[in-house]
Amino acid sequence: MKFTRRALRGIAAAGLLAGAAVLLPGCSHTTGSTTTAMTQRNTAFGPVIGNDDSAGTGTLSWKGVPFAGAPVGALRWKAPVDPQSWNTARPATAFAPACVQTGRLYGPGLNNRYDATIGSTLGQTLGSEDCLYLNVWAPAAPTATPRPVIVWVHGGSNITGYTADPVYDGAKLARSADAVVVSVNYRLGIFGFLNLAQLKPGNPADDSGNFALLDLVKALEFVQRNIASFGGDPGRVTLMGQSAGAVNVYALMTSPMLAGKSPQLFHRVAALSGGLSTAASLPPGSIPGVLPQAVWATRGQALLTQSLIADGTAADDAAAKAYLAGRTAQQVADYLRGKSADALLTTVRTRLTPLGMAASNPIPDGMVVAADPIAAVRAGRYVKAPLLAGSTRDETKLFPQLFAIRPNLGGVSGRLLDDAAVFSLAFKYIPEGPPSTRVEEWIPAAYLPVGTPATGFNARAQELNRIWFMAIRDDMLAALRQQQSPAWLYEFDWDELPKPFDDIFGAAHAFDLPFVFGNFGSSLFSNISFTQANAPGRVALSGAMMASLGAFARNGDPNHAALGTAWQPWPARIVFDATPEAARIAPR
Repeated sequence: MKFTRRALRGIAAAGLLAGAAVLLPGCSHTTGSTTTAMTQRNTAFGPVIGNDDSAGTGTLSWKGVPFAGAPVGALRWKAPVDPQSWNTARPATAFAPACVQTGRLYGPGLNNRYDATIGSTLGQTLGSEDCLYLNVWAPAAPTATPRPVIVWVHGGSNITGYTADPVYDGAKLARSADAVVVSVNYRLGIFGFLNLAQLKPGNPADDSGNFALLDLVKALEFVQRNIASFGGDPGRVTLMGQSAGAVNVYALMTSPMLAGKSPQLFHRVAALSGGLSTAASLPPGSIPGVLPQAVWATRGQALLTQSLIADGTAADDAAAKAYLAGRTAQQVADYLRGKSADALLTTVRTRLTPLGMAASNPIPDGMVVAADPIAAVRAGRYVKAPLLAGSTRDETKLFPQLFAIRPNLGGVSGRLLDDAAVFSLAFKYIPEGPPSTRVEEWIPAAYLPVGTPATGFNARAQELNRIWFMAIRDDMLAALRQQQSPAWLYEFDWDELPKPFDDIFGAAHAFDLPFVFGNFGSSLFSNISFTQANAPGRVALSGAMMASLGAFARNGDPNHAALGTAWQPWPARIVFDATPEAARIAPR
């Protein structure tokens, strides 16, 4: 891009105007270089120039803003550090790369976006270790006061995901909620969570192994220092996450490192479809959200041992153990840091996955993550903040493979198609055409008809939901209720998908997210979900949900007049649903 001398003088002067621009983020709607100058904002590390889409979405945006230095080399498996400062205005107009990960159905394609290449990246290494960047959307319209802030933490089992996912675009939510929306990259998989003795130098943060959570803390600190320059109120920050993102949000809410910290890094919590309970706090047979620290130590040691075997340094476990006995902790750390991300992830895929050791999640170290988060809440040792929890009626229809983990769930997988087949069908599906697939192609005969009591697909999914998502959700809500912290719950019941997907997925896990963000364009499940016929109802429902999130971000209460009913705190809930023609919102 070329700048005139006049424009360059404008850019240089923009720092002087930044204070005025805080409350008037859309003070210029012209095109060309003046608009470029007027999207400049100063951060503690240097100025950034964003996009003016006031004529389209009604927002301004800044993408790929660094909040930490690249966690590479000696900084791999270290707490994040500040980014290097810069003086020249930095373009912030495109998403930064996704954090390095193995390609999955829920990850990016080769171009860091949702496209056809996702089908060819499944099981392959993609993304970058240099990934600690965030994105900001703000309404372009002037405001008399700073706007509340919503910080989004994506899901993906803590092993996959990317802020460039089109579902997570923050423009519509920012405008509808009248808020500043921030989305954050954080380290994933073994790069985000690793418990290994040889990587513990003796300081509590690094020793925790919870590098992903430390990334999120670093991003929240960036928000506190800089969000006023983008029109946001650092005193009204909502930390919102879904699935693994909700797990991470709860981990920070109950973190001993943050409990009692003043000023608080966040002031409301929105946790959608997640929980953080140990087995001890749940009813028998439930699936916990927190595993003991020793489990993660075993998995960390397995990564080291299997890496030595994979590269030929050791022939087997015994040889690896003998080899390590003659090495210092620093030598082991240097060995692992010297390996490429692809080599490490290949070891995870080919060696740890068959051993059942490929998962990643918060490690209860007692400093970053509470040893027992529910006990911490019951004792009042958590970040005091109103909570908005969300769940979908059919969470586990996204994971019917897990019917195989227990005989009382059926004992065999509930999905006949692998991820490659699911992606191919979903990507090419024509939503306005006649059904071109059948339930029988997706669901084993043992679970059909889907509505069969006790043994049908619906019943098995509900039982898995009961012992998993509902158990960890209600455990946290009950603990918070003892502390008299205000908490609200929604249940998402929308299932107006075209047949047969209303049975296959229904109101599945993550199917509420397009409604939360107002994004019904091309994305993973859009072609099998959204039709012209169901547009009026879903758009109306999305508007109500975004307005509730905006109300919650402003004042800690999701009630607003457009709901048409009072949303009472938990254990009551509100049900978000719609017919094809209109929203259908009611208490339950």
